[in-house]
Amino acid sequence: MEGRRVERKKTLFERVRKNSTVDEEVENEGEEEDESGVNITEEEKKIGVSSGGGRRGSSGGGGGVSPPSCQAERCGADLTDAKRYHRRHKVCEFHSKAPVVVVAGLRQRFCQQCSRFHDLAEFDESKRSCRRRLAGHNERRRKTNPEAANEGNSKGQHPKETTHCRLADERGRIQMNLTGSSEYKSFNIR
Repeated sequence: MEGRRVERKKTLFERVRKNSTVDEEVENEGEEEDESGVNITEEEKKIGVSSGGGRRGSSGGGGGVSPPSCQAERCGADLTDAKRYHRRHKVCEFHSKAPVVVVAGLRQRFCQQCSRFHDLAEFDESKRSCRRRLAGHNERRRKTNPEAANEGNSKGQHPKETTHCRLADERGRIQMNLTGSSEYKSFNIR
């Protein structure tokens, strides 16, 4: 009786093995191997699935991207061969310097500081930078060292005697007198 059991198990095992090999053959009919030896089905080939042999993260098509062109109305300037600045801001060289440009139906001018088009009302006369940016520029210029401003004075006036900074000697060194103890002092120069 035990011998029959063993025979049944063997025949059952062989049948299962045969069925699984038949199933594998049916499954492998629509597959091909890629460069790395991994099987790929027809559907996966259409989708572009690969085991890593191909490029990842790159799209195959252009996606309908048009070449860069100027924002100004009725200007079809192709910016593909233009300077990087003009491509980035989508403005041709002519319209970046023009006093009046029609963009989106509005009369505007290209601001050199902002790299954007603004309404003409935001500019002073024929300036190429908007008032807001010019104000910031002028403010920074006024913050400079008062001695440097006086040196360039055409009247030839000397700096006031009450200034705390002294002129440099012939070697370019500035003499400083420290009051208080002679211990080490740290300070910040701004």
